[in-house]
Amino acid sequence: MTLISLLDYASVLVFAITGALVASRAQLDLVGFAFLACLTAVGGGTIRDQLLHRDPVFWIADPTYLAVASAAAVVVFLTAHRLESRMRALIWLDSFALAVAVAAGAGVAMARDQAPVIVILMGMITGCMGGLMRDVVVGQVPLVLKQGELYVSAAFTGAAGAALLEGHFESPTVPLLTCACLTWILRAGSLHFGWHLPVYKSTPPKS
Repeated sequence: MTLISLLDYASVLVFAITGALVASRAQLDLVGFAFLACLTAVGGGTIRDQLLHRDPVFWIADPTYLAVASAAAVVVFLTAHRLESRMRALIWLDSFALAVAVAAGAGVAMARDQAPVIVILMGMITGCMGGLMRDVVVGQVPLVLKQGELYVSAAFTGAAGAALLEGHFESPTVPLLTCACLTWILRAGSLHFGWHLPVYKSTPPKS
């Protein structure tokens, strides 16, 4: 198994768990759990593969990805009630999934000899779009858009790190691991220490 495949499997598994946790908070049935888990798990990678004309899309080429996501949904359906705080678990698991998925997306673009800007965009799309779909489907404010939090910017920084290091290493291992670490450190720092970007505040009209 290649590093990129391993990253894809890891991101699918963890994003599927976050999708199932959201389904538990919405009190969906088992089918709803499986649907939301699979949507979250493969959503970003599907858009990435379509944009890169990667045929077939990764989960069609290997349906095991869907089996992994569905199995995660069943496990969460049976065990979610044991978690003291499902929201806390969701947020931290999502941060890990983001880091792994950004690295997977950047790695796929690098393997296809794409320009650095495309490597960055594919990393961001793979990392952010599945969670965005998940939250929109259940009517929540997407974590991607939470006020001031480092999410898209964390994905951008990690993917940019991979793009900058790509030309300095023959193997993608160091660039992709650096990508995952940068992304997670920034996202975790935002959650734990409150790191954030400036938020726009409109000025009241003068009377």
